[in-house]
Amino acid sequence: MPCFRCGARQTDPARGASPWRRGVLADHQVLVCPACQATDGWADALDRCPSCGSAALVCRLGDVECRECGHTREAVRDDGEPRSEPVQDDPSPNPDLSQEVAAALDRVLGRPLA
Repeated sequence: MPCFRCGARQTDPARGASPWRRGVLADHQVLVCPACQATDGWADALDRCPSCGSAALVCRLGDVECRECGHTREAVRDDGEPRSEPVQDDPSPNPDLSQEVAAALDRVLGRPLA
């Protein structure tokens, strides 16, 4: 899943916690890359918890949950109806994705880069 602001894709992470942040925008799970996190106002676009106002939300299995206070609500589809299935990530094709996958496989399998 790419960064919702700039479209950058995650690369193979180093050991430890990922520097990417999760959030919810219009009841869809989104990621924010480290470069966008360094800019002011990146969290202003994200949905907020109706209970505590936190932007630390996750969307899973049709529910939006606040990681700060634990408040959970049902996610709403784009047409206003409750979601009955998990949200599908960005279905739009990315022509560079196949090249990124091939490069990642080459790194993991130890094949020389072409």
